[in-house]
Amino acid sequence: MMFREDVKEEKKMKPQAIIKTIDMGDGNVITIETGVLAKQADGAVTVRLGDTILLATVVSTKEARDGIDFLPLTVEYREKFSAAGRFPGGFFKREARLSDHETLTCRLVDRAIRPLFPDDFHGDTQVVISMMSSDKKNPGDSLACLAASACIAVSDIPFDGPVSEVRVARVDGKFMINPTVADIERADIEMVVAGNGTDIMMVEGEMKEVQESDMIEAIKLAHEAIKNQCRVIKELGEAVAKSHVKRTYSHENANADLEKKIMDFCYQKYYDVAMEASAKEVRADKFKAIKEECMATLTDEEKTDNVMLARYFKKAMKKGVRNVVLDHGKRLDGRKTDQIRPIWGEVDVLPGTHGSAIFTRGETQAINAVTLGSSMDEQTVDLATKKGSDSFMLHYNFPSFSTGEARPMRGPGRREIGHGNLALRALKPVIPTGTENPYTIRLNCDILESNGSSSMATVCSGTLALMDAGIKIKAPVSGIAMGMISDGTRHAILSDILGDEDFLGDMDFKICGTAKGVTATQMDMKVDGLPYEVLAQALEQARVGRLHILGEMNKVLDAPRADYKEHAPRIITITIPKESIGAVIGPGGRVIQEIQAETGAHISIDEVDGMGHVEIMSENKASIDAALARVNAIANPPQAEVGATYKGKVKTIMPYGAFVEVMPGVDGLLHVSELDWKRVDRVEDILKEGEIVEFQVTGKDPRSGKLKLSRRVLMPKPEGYVEREPAMEGDDRRGGDRPRREFRDRGPRRD
Repeated sequence: MMFREDVKEEKKMKPQAIIKTIDMGDGNVITIETGVLAKQADGAVTVRLGDTILLATVVSTKEARDGIDFLPLTVEYREKFSAAGRFPGGFFKREARLSDHETLTCRLVDRAIRPLFPDDFHGDTQVVISMMSSDKKNPGDSLACLAASACIAVSDIPFDGPVSEVRVARVDGKFMINPTVADIERADIEMVVAGNGTDIMMVEGEMKEVQESDMIEAIKLAHEAIKNQCRVIKELGEAVAKSHVKRTYSHENANADLEKKIMDFCYQKYYDVAMEASAKEVRADKFKAIKEECMATLTDEEKTDNVMLARYFKKAMKKGVRNVVLDHGKRLDGRKTDQIRPIWGEVDVLPGTHGSAIFTRGETQAINAVTLGSSMDEQTVDLATKKGSDSFMLHYNFPSFSTGEARPMRGPGRREIGHGNLALRALKPVIPTGTENPYTIRLNCDILESNGSSSMATVCSGTLALMDAGIKIKAPVSGIAMGMISDGTRHAILSDILGDEDFLGDMDFKICGTAKGVTATQMDMKVDGLPYEVLAQALEQARVGRLHILGEMNKVLDAPRADYKEHAPRIITITIPKESIGAVIGPGGRVIQEIQAETGAHISIDEVDGMGHVEIMSENKASIDAALARVNAIANPPQAEVGATYKGKVKTIMPYGAFVEVMPGVDGLLHVSELDWKRVDRVEDILKEGEIVEFQVTGKDPRSGKLKLSRRVLMPKPEGYVEREPAMEGDDRRGGDRPRREFRDRGPRRD
C-alpha cells in the first residue's frame, strides 16, 4: 500500500448557522436555526423548544403542471418514534402511514399557510415537518406551523407571510401559550390559533362548556404571541440572502380583456338567479346555462384556455351571489342571513344497533349508529409521545353518493379524519366517565346527503344516537356552521351555510356546544382584517342558531333513555383484592377462560389504584350473575364447612385418588378409599376428569392443608360391612400405612 505525503485531506468545517430566538416567558425559549441541515431543499430550518426539535423543509417546482388552476400543496407532519426513544408498535418496526394525530396536524398547518401563496402560483409544493427529538413535555404539533412558515421564509418561494400558530389553553383559570402535555390534560379551553402580524386566520379547539367571551379572550392572547413569532420569522428570512429575491414564475395566461367580457356578460345574469330562491340542482342548471350562453359568444381563440375560463366564470358568479347578500340580505335558497333550514330527525331507526339516529337539516342528512363495548374494545393509541387507549371513538364517512357523484370508495381521507375529529371533540366533554359509563363507545356516522356543514349534522345526529342508546350524556350538544361575506366595508354573517355559500364566502366558522356553553370550534378565514367586533357578532348569532337547532333536536328526544337496548351488552364492574388477580386469571389464563366459556360472559381485569378492577359484560343477565359468582368465589372464597355436602368438578385423577373442586379456587382430595364402600383398584373405574361428583367435606389434612373429601359417606353402608385392620408395618399392598377396610360376602355365619 502506498501513501502520498503531499496529499492532505481537507478538513470539513460545519456551515455557519443563522439563529434566532423567541422568548416565551417563564424561562421558555424557542430557537430557530437555518443554514446547516437539508441545504438542497428550497428552505430548511430546525425549531427547538426544550428538547423537542422539529426539522422543516420546503421544496417547490419552478414550473406548473398543465391544466391546473390551484396550488398543489402537500403538508406532511411526522413524529418519529426514535425522537422519543421508542420502537414503533406492530410487526414492522418502522413508521408506516400517518396516524390521525399526524394527519390532523398536517391539516392545521395547511389551512394556515395555503391562503398566503399567490393565487396564480401553481408549482408543486411540499412542506415536510419531522419531529426529530421529543422531551415528552413540549408537544411538537404546537411548533409545526411556526417551523413551516420559517422554512418558507428562508426560501425564494413567493409567499405573503410570515404566519405562525400557537396553542392556547386555560388551566386553573390562567391562560398560557404552548402549554405542556400535562397542562393540556387539565385545561378547560384548548385551542390552536393561526395568524399573521395583523389578522387571525384559523382557529380550532375544544372546550368544556365555556362562554363565547372566554374564547375571544383566548384568541386575543394567542394573537399577541403570534405577532412576536412572525416578527422573528421575518428577521430570520431577512438574514438569509436567498430569500431576498423571490423566484419569477408564469403559471397562468391572464387575459384581462376576456375576464372583462365574461364579467360584463354574466354578472347581472348570475345576480338575477341568486335573487330567485332555488334548490341546489335547479340553481346549478341555471348557472350552467348562463356559462353555455356566454361561451357561444366567445371566439375559438378565447376558448382555448379552459383553466382561465373556469376562473373567470367563477369570479363573475361569486361577485353576483355575494352582492345579492350584501345588497338585500337574501341568500341562494331564499333565507334571511340568520335563518336556519328546516330540521327533522328520528331515533331508533336501525334496530340491530345499540342506538341510532337520523338528523336532516335542509339538504344535509346524517345517520349515526352507536356501538357499545367493553374495555377490550378500546382504541389502542401508539404514538411516538403517547401510549394508551381511547374509550370514545367517532368515525365520519363521506360517500360520493351524498353529493350525487360517482367516485372510487377508498379509506378515509384527511377531510374525513378532520371532520370526524371536530365532531368527536364536540361530544367528548359530555360523555360520562368512570363508574357512570363502563362502556367503550363508537359512533359511526355516514353522510347520506350533503349541502353544507355535514360535520355539524354529525354532531347533532351523534347526540341523538347516544341518548337513544341510553348513554347518560351530561347535556345534548348541537352544532352550526356560520359564514361571512364582506366587501371591506359591509359584513353579512350567515347562519347554517350552504355548500355554495362556503365556497363563495370569506369565512367558514363551525361552533358546537350545549345550552350552557361551547364545546368545540373550527374557523377558517379567507380574507384579511376581521375585526373582533365582527367575530363577536358571529359568535352571538351562532349561539342563537345553535340553541334553535337544540330545541328542534329536543322535539325528537330530549333526554337519554332510562335503560339500554335489550340486546345491548350489560356491564358490571367490581373491585377485588390485588392479590386475587392472579387467582382469577389462573395459570396461562386458564381460570378466566374457563369462566368465560362456561358462563358466556366476557371478563377483563386490570390493576387500578392498587386494586383489581374486574369488568364483566354480557347481553344475558344470568350469564353476568354466573360469572360474578365465580369471580367472587375466587377473590373472596367462602370457607368450606366440615360435614357439609357439595358438588364439584373432578379436576385431576391420580393413582391414589382425585382432586375435586369444592368451590371456585378451592380443591380437595377425594382419596381412592373414599370413593366407595367396596374396594376400588382404579380411580378411573369410578370417576372421569371433568365429571361432576357429589361429596362431603370430612376434614383437613394438618400437613398439606388440603380438604379431605368422601363420596362413600353419602352412600348407604352395606350390611355386614367390616372395617379392616390397619396394614402391618412393611405391608404396602394397598399404599403403605393406609387403613385397610374390606367388605366380604361370607355367606351365613357359622357358630
